[in-house]
Amino acid sequence: MRVSAGKGLVLVSGILVAASPWLLAATLPDPYRWLEKVDSPRAMAWVRTENAKTLAVLDKDPRFPALYQDALAISQAKDRIPAPEFFDGAVFNFWRDAAHVRGIWRRTTADSYRTDTPQWTTVLDLDALAAQEKKNWVYSGSNASPNEQRALVRLSEGGEDAVTAREFDPGSGTFVANGFNFPRGKMRAAWEDDNTLLVSREWQPGELTTAGYPFVVKRIRRGQKLDQAQEIFRGTATEGGYPVTPVDLRDGTGHRALIIDRPLTTFESEYYAVDGAKVAKLDLPRKLSLQTLLDGQLILKLLQDWSVEGQVFKQGALVSLDWNQALKAPGHLHPTLLYGPGPREEVESAAAMRDALLVAGYENVRGRAFVFRRSTAGQWTHDRLDLPDNASIDIVDADIHSNNAFVSVTSFLQPTSLWAVTPRGATRIKTLPPKFDAAHESVEQFEATSTDGTHVPYFVVHPAAMKLNGANPTILYAYGGFDVSMTPDYSANLGKLWLEKGGVYVLANIRGGGEFGPAWHEAGLKTHRQIIYDDFAAVARDLVARRITSARRLGIQGGSNGGLLMGVEFTQHPEMWNAVDIQVPLLDMLRFEKIQAGTSWVGEYGSVSNPDEAAFLAKISPYNNLRRGVHYPLPLIWTTTKDDRVGPQHARKFAARLSEYGIPYLFYEVIEGGHGSGANLTEQAHTYALEMTYFARQLMD
Repeated sequence: MRVSAGKGLVLVSGILVAASPWLLAATLPDPYRWLEKVDSPRAMAWVRTENAKTLAVLDKDPRFPALYQDALAISQAKDRIPAPEFFDGAVFNFWRDAAHVRGIWRRTTADSYRTDTPQWTTVLDLDALAAQEKKNWVYSGSNASPNEQRALVRLSEGGEDAVTAREFDPGSGTFVANGFNFPRGKMRAAWEDDNTLLVSREWQPGELTTAGYPFVVKRIRRGQKLDQAQEIFRGTATEGGYPVTPVDLRDGTGHRALIIDRPLTTFESEYYAVDGAKVAKLDLPRKLSLQTLLDGQLILKLLQDWSVEGQVFKQGALVSLDWNQALKAPGHLHPTLLYGPGPREEVESAAAMRDALLVAGYENVRGRAFVFRRSTAGQWTHDRLDLPDNASIDIVDADIHSNNAFVSVTSFLQPTSLWAVTPRGATRIKTLPPKFDAAHESVEQFEATSTDGTHVPYFVVHPAAMKLNGANPTILYAYGGFDVSMTPDYSANLGKLWLEKGGVYVLANIRGGGEFGPAWHEAGLKTHRQIIYDDFAAVARDLVARRITSARRLGIQGGSNGGLLMGVEFTQHPEMWNAVDIQVPLLDMLRFEKIQAGTSWVGEYGSVSNPDEAAFLAKISPYNNLRRGVHYPLPLIWTTTKDDRVGPQHARKFAARLSEYGIPYLFYEVIEGGHGSGANLTEQAHTYALEMTYFARQLMD
C-alpha cells in the first residue's frame, strides 16, 4: 500500500481510492508482513519468545495453579451430560476426559442412555489412533450413510478446518478396507446413496476459491479412485463465499433431497437440486438457511423477504416446500408459511422427527421451543413445549426414524439439563451437577441506549449482595456479527474461576447478532458497522452509570469476530477498560481479505476494493489505528498457530506493532488448536486459566 503522491489518492490493494485521514494513516509501511508466514522459522521463533514472556507473567502468578487445576478438573469431569446423537437406532456420543484426552466415539442403547450410568461401547478411540498413526488427530464429526451402516469420519490434524475423511464401520469399529478415503483438505461431502458420495474438494492443485475453499463438486462411487470421480457442478475461483457444499437431507418417510449450496457472498447463495444426472437451479431467495426435510417438505428459514405468487414471506420466517414439486418445476416454487416470528422473536433452528417438526427460538433473548405438525391439507399448527423460562433452549438432535428428539436447556446459574422430546411434550432426563456455588448469585436483564436511540439488552450475572459502588470487577462479553445470537449459558469455568471469586459477568446482545432476527444482524453490515461498536460502548457506559463497575474494574472479552470487536474498543475507547482479552482475532482489516479465509467475509465487513468500504475499514482497523503516546490498558492477545480460518497473523502483527510503539501487552499463541483454545482438554484448560489469571490481575488486584 502506498500514497499516489500529489493526487490525493491512495493505492489500496491495487485500486486507487480517494484519501481520507484514516487511509492516509494506513499507508504507513507494514514491517510485519513476515509474521504472516505462519510456519516460517523466523515467525515461530518470535512466537516462542513472546509465549515465554507471557507465561513468565501469567503462569508464575500465584493464582494460576489453582485456576488451572479447577479448569482441568471441569474439562475432564466424568459427570458431564454426554451429548446424544441418533445413529442406526442407537445413541452415539463423542466423549473426552482425563483418560481420553483426544476423545472416544461411543454408543449405547436408547434405553441405557436414559439411565444414570449408560453402558457405553467404544466405537473409535482417537487417542489410540493418534498414537498408532503419529498424528495429532482431532475429531471433526461424521456423515452417516443413508442406511446408517457406515459413516464418513472427518479427522483434523491439530484442529485445522482442513480434514482427512475416511469411511468407517461403527458396527465393527474399523475403517472400511478399500472404502472411501480422502486426503487432507477443506472439503464437504454428502451421501447420494449407500455407495455414492457427492464431494466438494480441491480435486486439482489450486482448484480453490480466493478464500481457500473448494468450488467443484464431483460424484464418486465406491471403488473409484479420486481421478475417476465425475464432475457434476462447478462454481468459480473468484467467488468470495464459503465452500460450494453438497447437502443431503432425509426424512422418516423415505424422501431424499440432494442440494448444492453455491455461496455467492458471505450471506448469499444459489441452490441447485440434484436429481440423478440432472442439476437444476432452484428459484429460491439468495439469503436463506436450509433446515431439514419432513414428510417430503423442505423446511427453510428466510433471511430476506420472499415475494412469490403475489404473497410476501417476511425475513425470519419458516416456510415449507414440497420437494417433489420442486424437482418437477425448480423455477416455479410454491412455499407455505410455517411460522412468522414477531419483532422481538428469532427462529434459531428446526429439526425433523418422523411425524413432527421441532423448532427452537427466542423471545426477547429467552428460549422457546415448539412442535409443529402438518395436516393432510398442508396447513401447519404448533404447540409450545413446557420448558424452563429465562434460559437458552437448543436442539441437540432429532431422530427421523422415531418421534424422539433431545433439547438442552441452560441458563447462567442453573446447570444444563437435557430433555427428551416427543410430539406429546418434553421430559427432563439428565441434569448437570452444579459446578460452582450459585446460591448467592443473581441474574438481571437491563437495556442500554445506543447512539441512534436503539435499546440494546444485556444480562448481568452478579453476587446477590453486590454493592452499587462502581468497584465490582466485571467482564463484559459480546460477539456482534454473522447473525450469531448470544444467549444465557451455564459455564462451569466462568462460574468456578470468576463468579465464585466475586466477579461480575455481563453478556451484551449488541447488533450484528441474530437475537431479534435478520434485521438485527443487517443493521451493522459493512460501512454501518460502527453501530455495533457503539452498542457495545453504550452497554459499558450503562454499567458504569448504574455503578455496577467502573473503568478501573471493567474488562472486556471476545473472540474471532468478537476479537475484532475487542480490537476496535481497545483503540477507540482505551479509557473505558482496564483489561481487554482479544481471542483469535481479526485485527488488520485492510489485509483481512489476503489472510486465510478472509475473502469469505466480505459480505460482513466490506472490501478494500470498494472505495467507501476501504475508507471505513481504515477508520476502524485496530492494527492501523494504534497510536504512539496513547495510554492503552494492558491487553491479552491470544491466537493459535493451526487456525486456518482467521489465522494467527492478525494477533501477531498487532502485538508486534504494540511492541514497536512501546505499549505493554501480553501475547500467547497455542501451537495446536485450530480456531479455538487448544486441540485437547489440557491445552484448553491452560488457555482458560491464563485468561482468568489475567482478569484477576487487572481487575481484582
